[in-house]
Amino acid sequence: MTTTQTPIRVLLEKCNSLLLMGMALLFLVPAQAQKRETDRIAQQEIQKLAFITGNWEGTGWIIAEDGNRYNFDQTELVQFKLDDTALLIEGRGMREGEKIHDALAVVTFNHQNQNYTFKSWLNSGLGGEFKAELIDNVFYWYPGENMRYIIYINEKGQWYEKGEYNMGGDNWFQFFEMTLDKVE
Repeated sequence: MTTTQTPIRVLLEKCNSLLLMGMALLFLVPAQAQKRETDRIAQQEIQKLAFITGNWEGTGWIIAEDGNRYNFDQTELVQFKLDDTALLIEGRGMREGEKIHDALAVVTFNHQNQNYTFKSWLNSGLGGEFKAELIDNVFYWYPGENMRYIIYINEKGQWYEKGEYNMGGDNWFQFFEMTLDKVE
């Protein structure tokens, strides 16, 4: 302490130094956290779904709760995100000029169960986290215990998807189907 500095001034300078060091740590810790390496296992597993990436459009049908079958036009935009460790799926369905389906999904790899997690949200506010799996280049996701959606590329290079409900045992009832062409 010099003769011109008071004990309070010395204390304030030390507090300022501590404050500056604390602020530096606040910014340094998140910066270090952001430098983590990409999860290579998740990246490899998500890249196995490359067959559905792209911009798709086509038609489909659904059997509604009233028992009637309704046709619709559908688009799907599917992109890799987060250094290919996640797959973003945006789906929109239209019938007679009216939007009937608006959904967003994110597919990630689940290390714990060595399969995929399918998180989806609808414009109605409904959403959930569901089990998904890839079997022989066919992607399955299960929004319920007795319900499944099956997605694969057919012999014409089209996205083919069907939804089925289990009526018991191996008895599956198809309530949904869509076929989409890749748009360049």
